[in-house]
Amino acid sequence: MSAAQTSATSAIWKNHVAVPETPKGFTVRTTVPGNPDGVEAMLERWEAGTEEPPHSHPGDDMTVVVEGRMSIQFFTEGPQGLVPDGERVFLAQGEAGYIAAGRIHDAKYLEPCKLVYVHDRAFGFQAHGPAPLGLRGHG
Repeated sequence: MSAAQTSATSAIWKNHVAVPETPKGFTVRTTVPGNPDGVEAMLERWEAGTEEPPHSHPGDDMTVVVEGRMSIQFFTEGPQGLVPDGERVFLAQGEAGYIAAGRIHDAKYLEPCKLVYVHDRAFGFQAHGPAPLGLRGHG
């Protein structure tokens, strides 16, 4: 999603540990709350035409689209409110996107979607002001 976030740079893929008595080369990152350095994972379903308002999360996140098509718009906060930051990004079946902690974004579900969502450490959702008028309701 953001050019700066990839599987190589996202915190999602850090803090893996080896598991005793498993094959060489295998590591795992377990989930919170049992592991405070773990991840929180969700299987999400969204109906076509639904959307999430501009928001951010306290940790990096990764979304894998299992089925459907969605779009994401990034924002920055300006003196008059939220300002679009770059072009809208589209993700379709089989694609993954990464978003850095604190990065303001929305999400629009253009088709019925099934997603695998992984959040670095415990999940959090911080709403931000409404999207600029010209961007509301558009995918």
